[in-house]
Amino acid sequence: MSETPSSLGYRMPAEWEPHSATWLTWPHNPETWPKQDKQKIENEFLTIVRYLAIHETIHLLVNDDEMERSAKLSLKKEGVKMENIIFHDIPTNDSWIRDYGPNFIVRDEKGKRKVAANDWNFDSWGRKYKWELDDLAGTIIIQESGLQYFKPDIVLEGGAIDVNGLGTCITTRSCIMNPNRNNKISLEEMKKVLEDYLGISKIIWLTGGMEGDDTDGHVDNIARFVNPKTIVCAVEENEDDSNYSNLKNNYDHLKTLTDQDNNPLEIIPLPMPGYLGSLEERLPASYTNFYISNKSVLLPVYDHPNDKRAITILAPLFPNRDIISIPSQTLIWGLGGVHCLTQQQPATRK
Repeated sequence: MSETPSSLGYRMPAEWEPHSATWLTWPHNPETWPKQDKQKIENEFLTIVRYLAIHETIHLLVNDDEMERSAKLSLKKEGVKMENIIFHDIPTNDSWIRDYGPNFIVRDEKGKRKVAANDWNFDSWGRKYKWELDDLAGTIIIQESGLQYFKPDIVLEGGAIDVNGLGTCITTRSCIMNPNRNNKISLEEMKKVLEDYLGISKIIWLTGGMEGDDTDGHVDNIARFVNPKTIVCAVEENEDDSNYSNLKNNYDHLKTLTDQDNNPLEIIPLPMPGYLGSLEERLPASYTNFYISNKSVLLPVYDHPNDKRAITILAPLFPNRDIISIPSQTLIWGLGGVHCLTQQQPATRK
């Protein structure tokens, strides 16, 4: 029987545990943001990089030398701390590195942490778009890092899972059990894979179904751990909204659940930013798509009255971090947000 991360003492750490770096991919594909202003996309992306680079290393993927030169000019113009930016010439189809990048895991030993990675398969959310370069990019990142790695023969995107670092994982059946990912894998088989490769002992199953979400229900748009015992859950307050029923069901379900030690979880509702998009297309905008960095929480905002409410709710949950608003009115047209654009690499210290 082959060794698994869990059998070797590895686990997926919570996002608030210390990072050595954050991985990003420079936005470059106009098909990701159809009919959107390229400069507006870059400006919103640059805001993410500027705040992250203050306190942690940024590994930034670019397709070629020309893209690197252009990115450097834009970063310098934005006043980004360039000594914290490391460029990688790794071609990609898209910028959603949360989903195709490595899933980093850690093992604590003698006061230090050993970092390894899972190289999951990526098929562009059920073969909806081109993905071959993205699938390969995750593998190249791991190989260049020199880390020990594991290769589960399973499709799994980073946005589909969220953990508290102590043994509990939140995910959605609508995404990871979708036959467009792993054919007809059983719930028990998937449960065993997640336990073996994430080092978890309990799985909380929610339902996706947010209108406009092409991922089949990524949990990072629905519910997120903010500490080991607390989850913020997206709730639509307008009963006439198409997202109202499903989000309410998830919220009500979460309130009945416990963590890996059978202790009650605190569930805090987080409002939605209403309907964003056009008459023909709704966008999957959500405040739960935030990223927890070493010193701040980068929160997507949409020029909506609920932006301030989301900040007010999250601020006391992160007493040692600043809540940074990231304008995302253009980025969201790519059907993703701040969390989708980032992937944390854990530090080798506790």
